Amino acid sequence: MSSSYLPAITDSLARALEAKTPYEAISILYRVLQNPSSAPDAVWIKEQAITNLSDLLRQETRAEELKSLLAQLRPFFALIPKAKTAKIVRGIIDDVAKIPGTSDLQISLCKEVVQWTRAEKRTFLRQRVEAKLAGLLIENKEYSEALNLLSGLIKEVRRLDDKLLLVDIDLLESKLHFSLRNLPKAKASLTAARTAANAIYVPPAQQGNIDLQSGILHAEEKDYKTAYSYFFEAFEAFNALEDPRAVFSLKYMLLCKIMVSQADDVAGIISSKAGLQYVGPELDAMKAVADAHAKRSLKLFEIALRDFKAQLEEDPIVHRHLSSLYDTLLEQNLCRLIEPFSRVEITHIAELIELPVDHVEKKLSQMILDKKFAGTLDQGAGCLVIFNDPKTDAIYPTTLETISNIGKVVDSLYVRSAKIMA
Repeated sequence: MSSSYLPAITDSLARALEAKTPYEAISILYRVLQNPSSAPDAVWIKEQAITNLSDLLRQETRAEELKSLLAQLRPFFALIPKAKTAKIVRGIIDDVAKIPGTSDLQISLCKEVVQWTRAEKRTFLRQRVEAKLAGLLIENKEYSEALNLLSGLIKEVRRLDDKLLLVDIDLLESKLHFSLRNLPKAKASLTAARTAANAIYVPPAQQGNIDLQSGILHAEEKDYKTAYSYFFEAFEAFNALEDPRAVFSLKYMLLCKIMVSQADDVAGIISSKAGLQYVGPELDAMKAVADAHAKRSLKLFEIALRDFKAQLEEDPIVHRHLSSLYDTLLEQNLCRLIEPFSRVEITHIAELIELPVDHVEKKLSQMILDKKFAGTLDQGAGCLVIFNDPKTDAIYPTTLETISNIGKVVDSLYVRSAKIMA
C-alpha cells in the first residue's frame, strides 16, 4: 500500500471504481483517506470513500481490517457532525456482522466503540452500540453479562424517553429472559416493547421482530393457533423486505401446523407462491417432520431428526417443541402396541416400534412412573407385565356425597331452629 496520499476529489473515487482488482481499489481508497485536507468538499469525498472501502472490505471478508479502519477514522470523526459519525460507525459494525464467523470480533469491536464513545461523551451512539453488544452477547449465550448491560441501559433510555431504542432494548430483554427460561419476565418485557411501539412509528423490520417474539412466547405456552397468526404477520413483514428471517418465520408457521395435528397443511403452505421462494433445507426439514407425524412413524421422525440435525436439533425453538411432540408420539405408539398384552417381552415391543431396546425400556419405566398405564418391568425376564386397571368401587364417592348432603341438612335445620328460638 503506497504511503503517498491522493487528492480527495471525485476523480480519485472514480479511479477506485475502475480498478482492476479489489486490492487495488482498497489501496486507492486508503490513500484518499490519508489526505489531510479538512475542506468541506474533501470531507464529503472522504465520507464516500469510507462507505466504498467498508463495502469492499466486507466483500473480501477482511473483518480485522474493518475493525482497524474504525480506529484509524477517529481523528476524522472530529471533523464531521455526530449524526454522520454515528451512521458511519454503525455501518462498519453492520458490515463486520455480515461476514460469517465473526461474533467474537464483533463483541470486542463493540466494546472498543463503547469505551471510545464514553470518553467522547457520545451518548446517542453509545446507547445504540450497547444495544447491539447486548444482542451479540445473547447470541453468544453470555447471558449474565448481557443482563447486567441491559439492566443499566434500559433505566438510562427510559429517563431519556427514546421510544424507538426502548423498543429494541425491551425486545432484547424479552429474548434474554426467554433464553433463561423465565417466561413471565419475557412476556412482561415484550408487553413493554409493544407499549413503546404503539406510541411511535415502528419500521416494518422491527414490527416483524416483535411479532416473531410474540409467536415464540405463545408457542411456548402451547397456544399454537395464536402463535401461527403472529408468525404469519412476521413472515409477511420480512418477506416484503426480502429479509432472510422470513424463512425462519415460515418454518415456525409450519411447526405450529404440525403441533396442532394439521400436518397435511404443511405441503400446501410450502407449495404456495410465497413458500416456493424459500424452498431449501429449512422447509425440507419441516416437511419431513410433517410426513412422519402424518404417518405416526417414529422411525421416519428419527430419520428426519438425523438428516436435518442443523435445522431441527440446533434450532432451540424447534427442538424444544419437537422433543415434546416426539415424546407424545412415542407414548401413543407404545400404548397402542401393549394394549393386547398382559405380559410381553420388551425386545418384541422394540421390534414392533423399530427402536433400540434400552430406549424403549427407559420410556416404559417413565410411563409407569407417570401412571400412564399400570404395570411393572420384570428386569430378570426382560418382560413388561401389564396390570388390569383396578375398577374403582363406586361406594366410596357415593358415601362421601351422602355425608356431604347430611351435613347440609343439619346446617339448614340449625339455622331454622335458631330463628324459632329467637
